[in-house]
Amino acid sequence: MALGEFELIRRYFAAAACARTVNGVALGIGDDCALLGLPEGEQLAVSTDTLVEGVHFPQGAPAHRLGQRALAVAASDLAAMGATPIGFTLALTLPAVAPAWLQAFAEGLDSMALACGMQLVGGDTTRGPLSLTLTVFGSVPVGQAMTRQGARPGDLLCVGGTLGEAAGALPLVLGECTAAAPVSDLLLERYWAPQPQFALGLALRGLATAALDISDGLLADCGHIAAASGVALEIEQSSVPLSDAVCALAGSPAALQAALSGGDDYRLAFTLPAQHLEALRLQGHTPFVIGKALAGSGVRLLDERGRQITPRQLGYQHFREQP
Repeated sequence: MALGEFELIRRYFAAAACARTVNGVALGIGDDCALLGLPEGEQLAVSTDTLVEGVHFPQGAPAHRLGQRALAVAASDLAAMGATPIGFTLALTLPAVAPAWLQAFAEGLDSMALACGMQLVGGDTTRGPLSLTLTVFGSVPVGQAMTRQGARPGDLLCVGGTLGEAAGALPLVLGECTAAAPVSDLLLERYWAPQPQFALGLALRGLATAALDISDGLLADCGHIAAASGVALEIEQSSVPLSDAVCALAGSPAALQAALSGGDDYRLAFTLPAQHLEALRLQGHTPFVIGKALAGSGVRLLDERGRQITPRQLGYQHFREQP
């Protein structure tokens, strides 16, 4: 028997563990709107991401993994703002109802939702080419949200972890190459299930002057901070943290290119006054200092002698022909 929209939602999503009402959600799935409650002095942080088959993920992507990835990349925006996650909605467009695919997708989505502490509070389903639109909700104290504005000359430029692993995994995802299990397992996990850096985002409240999550590539995303803050950002190429796994798979030059412009890292990049670095480390975080902010504009990549390098590619942009 064919499933209708409401039976599909009830069977695969409303019954999931992540759909149970918890703190911050007064009313979840099952009505015309969800109702979210915020403590006094908190603001609602909202972000929407759309993932389209053949653009953001390959055709035939494993459903469980796709469920994990879809929520993770959307939730990362909350971490970049220093927000505490609350919940999310899912608008799911399907070419056909495939129960096995839906079951696996819902389980992957549920596992990431539980890992992020987020509740599924509503959404929509419709027929068409496979695409996923997730809107995520979080809370942040008034005046404490981190934005791309605020970097000042003299601030350190930092990132929250090694870069380039998702881009380095792409040949594995597309079946263009193979690798031994320790390398392939790590890289595929970083591509399909990136972990939003919520703990780091919360620790940066009141310390960082600007922040975002790296989705389009380090150079391109640092350009957003530079433009919004009215500063220049210098990046020391030798200080960019590379992945040992990508180096083993593709070599150091390819690992460097993936780290600079590959995208899909979902690590936080942020500017930080130097006097706050130790306070951040005392909280158990070990950011990588990769450069600094200074007067001027744009992003400058420097070699080990301090000479400016012209990168081959800055990062990914939609609606522009990619090289």
